[in-house]
Amino acid sequence: MRINTQNAEFVLSAASLKDCPRDGLPQIAFAGRSNVGKSSVINRLLNRKNLARVGSAPGKTTHINYFRIDNKLYFVDLPGYGYAKVSKQERARWGKLIEQWFADTSLLTLGIQLVDLRHKPTADDCNMVNWFLNSGKPFVVVANKHDKIKKSQWEPNLALIRETLKLPEGVPIISFSAEKGLGKEELLEVIFDHVRSAYPAEAEEAEV
Repeated sequence: MRINTQNAEFVLSAASLKDCPRDGLPQIAFAGRSNVGKSSVINRLLNRKNLARVGSAPGKTTHINYFRIDNKLYFVDLPGYGYAKVSKQERARWGKLIEQWFADTSLLTLGIQLVDLRHKPTADDCNMVNWFLNSGKPFVVVANKHDKIKKSQWEPNLALIRETLKLPEGVPIISFSAEKGLGKEELLEVIFDHVRSAYPAEAEEAEV
């Protein structure tokens, strides 16, 4: 099954669980701190400059943004966390929405947890990883901003991320640079593998 990543469109910003699409398409969820470059990673994967910013605005921190890719899957942009200026009330609303979203096991297909390769993961990062672990669904950690540190730091920092997040051995970490495109093909292949598993009949037909 072929997927045209450039055939992508913003669909909606879900303010509550009832707004989330339930049409059977696989949902690939992106999570990360507000300053980790989540929008840039999504735009790099889709070869777009600012698609992931559509529908985003100050005060929309508790919304979940949906992007439909080639009518075959969704990229789900979960609200960024760890933003100091967000009020306690907003954080509470965000927490409730995320809790409800993860509780609905029909939504998540694959999780993509973004962290900053330059720094040790935060407590918020660890909490988000626990959401993915408790969901029982597969997920991958993407260490963004690979281009911002020295080569000698790559492996030690990746090891620190795995240790801090207490990742099971089966959870991969992909070094990524939203600016340079490093890691793009590797991450897309992981995504496509999970989408193909959701369409086994179509995948077999495409391979014939």
